[in-house]
Amino acid sequence: MSTPQLPAPTPEIAPETAAFWAATLTGTLLLQRCGGCEQACYYPRYVCPQCHSTNLIDFEASGRGTIYSYTVTSRGILEYANAGAYVLAMIELDEGPKMVSNIIDCDPAGLAIGQRVEVVFSDTGGGGALPRFRPTVSES
Repeated sequence: MSTPQLPAPTPEIAPETAAFWAATLTGTLLLQRCGGCEQACYYPRYVCPQCHSTNLIDFEASGRGTIYSYTVTSRGILEYANAGAYVLAMIELDEGPKMVSNIIDCDPAGLAIGQRVEVVFSDTGGGGALPRFRPTVSES
């Protein structure tokens, strides 16, 4: 089954997200780690959601995780109205945080909770690339 052509809207870049979006252009998924409690977090922010420290340090994530939850959306809205069926998923990254993204390059019928995935990036043509995921072929 072929993956529908999904839109890749240009992100709105704020000061706290600038490093994240710049890293996506080089194929890197950045997370933050709190210097106070060691909690890894996603999305980029100024304050740790666990201990409220402002000592957050960017680090390069592995880009791997597991499917925590997913749904196949057969009727999108707005930019996704003509995309056809696509997968929207919550991915639990190996580093701990969860993020919502699309799963691409697969037959949705073959997906399962707990399945391994890896990040791929869809260029937006304007300052960032959207992190999306695809099933991992093999673990090294």
